Amino acid sequence: MPTDRVQLYDTTLRDGSQMEGISLSVEDKIRTTRKLDELGIEWIEGGFPGSNPKDAEYFRRLKTTTLKNAKVSAFGGTRKPNITCETDANIQSMVAAETPGITLVGKASMYQVREILETSAEENLAMIADTISYFKRLGKTVFFDAEHFFDGFNDDPDYTLQCIATAARAGADALVLCDTNGGMTTSAMLRTIAAVQDRVRDTRLGIHTHNDAGLAVANSLAAVEAGVWQVQGCVNGYGERCGNADILTILANLKVKLGLNVVEDEQLARLTEVANYVSELANMTPNPGAPYVGASAFAHKAGYHVAGIMKDERAYQHIDPAIVGNQSRVLVSELSGQRNLLMKLEELGIDYPLTQAEIKRLLEVVKEKESQGYQYEGAEASFELLVRRSLPNYRAPWELEDFVIVERRRRGRDESENEMLAEAMVKVIVDGQLHHTANEGNGPVNALDGAVRKALAQAYPQIEQVKLVDYKVRILDSQAATGARTRVLIESTDGNRYWTTVGSSTDIIEASWLALSDALEYAMLVAA
Repeated sequence: MPTDRVQLYDTTLRDGSQMEGISLSVEDKIRTTRKLDELGIEWIEGGFPGSNPKDAEYFRRLKTTTLKNAKVSAFGGTRKPNITCETDANIQSMVAAETPGITLVGKASMYQVREILETSAEENLAMIADTISYFKRLGKTVFFDAEHFFDGFNDDPDYTLQCIATAARAGADALVLCDTNGGMTTSAMLRTIAAVQDRVRDTRLGIHTHNDAGLAVANSLAAVEAGVWQVQGCVNGYGERCGNADILTILANLKVKLGLNVVEDEQLARLTEVANYVSELANMTPNPGAPYVGASAFAHKAGYHVAGIMKDERAYQHIDPAIVGNQSRVLVSELSGQRNLLMKLEELGIDYPLTQAEIKRLLEVVKEKESQGYQYEGAEASFELLVRRSLPNYRAPWELEDFVIVERRRRGRDESENEMLAEAMVKVIVDGQLHHTANEGNGPVNALDGAVRKALAQAYPQIEQVKLVDYKVRILDSQAATGARTRVLIESTDGNRYWTTVGSSTDIIEASWLALSDALEYAMLVAA
């Protein structure tokens, strides 16, 4: 729901996609646009239609995309020096995008004008005025992104304020002050904003911050409290170098902490979903420590913390995680107390009445396992199996009798054609019957996985749906060189849910097997 007090403006599709490792397809951009629209973002910056064919295609597809809440803005620079808007190809590409909004970036720094743009101070002012007035005559909402504004103000405040005043006179709907290099401290930024407010009184201000000094979100919130109207940012803090201000963290703080109704309660409850959805499209691993939406945002490990939240969750949580679509988690580790285990068992839905002695013994087993290199806080499926195996009524769906792995290097016509092959032979007991299978793979773990699946497929056909999506190896004591203890984490999915299992050994194959067997056994447990 739009509010006259603060406007949320997302630039994930343009500034966020400039982050190292991100490359969004046209379909990714359309899907992200729809998701941000559902979240209640008021303006979405779609990209620069003149920069590449992919962005041009996005704007063509956008014309047939229906949005309920958001409007889309095309992004581009002011006209080039010494030509007109009508003859500037980039300007005309923004016209062709047919978006209701136009976001123009222009230089607001004398240094940038002379050394980077290589034009005169007067021509830069004319470029700002001409381009804004041109788009206003076309009936567009125009946002002026004053690039390098804060650095420019530090160097030459008079000229930087001239740039802002020129944009205001030309009819810009908002003057967005950009900390382009991301190095501003909060106090210095607020002094500069106050100077702008004294100079330009009738045009709304916006803020666009980068996180190079780790202050992007804090500076954005401080700017809002100082009277700035529009706040720009990217989902999950994506962006060039250290990233942009995280629009999700800003949104949550504006609504929950500052009481500004920038989105509806039901939209806020989708915040974690949006964070994970966009990270999946961007093929980026979600940040577990992200405020509000991270998997660790409401995770509790210390025993005395868990003791506190058992009495009242507010003891160690600043909000109810459900407000932002997240949930509390209890971690089990060598730092755990008995209360951690009790809450974790409740979380897992294990209601077997363990005695105090059994809980204590289970805790000792966890600590002993972690001393051997296991880590259960990142492998909750293995922890659940550890608990269930300790219960008197638990029966393992299968047992490993034996396995043999053979690796060979097959020589090709030259070194580039040499090939490594692995073959695994496995003996597995299922329902009292011995199954002896073999499988070739592109490595020992792949071969072992295939062989075990062959043995299990008849009794447990659901095993075909299980896919291994990640495989991590961690050396725990590097000083032992090739004899070091190894921890293996395997993430698996059946298409509906994901789980992680762990194995640890001085033999990397055994560590892999322990994690793999847990992954397959847990799949049967989930489907049961």
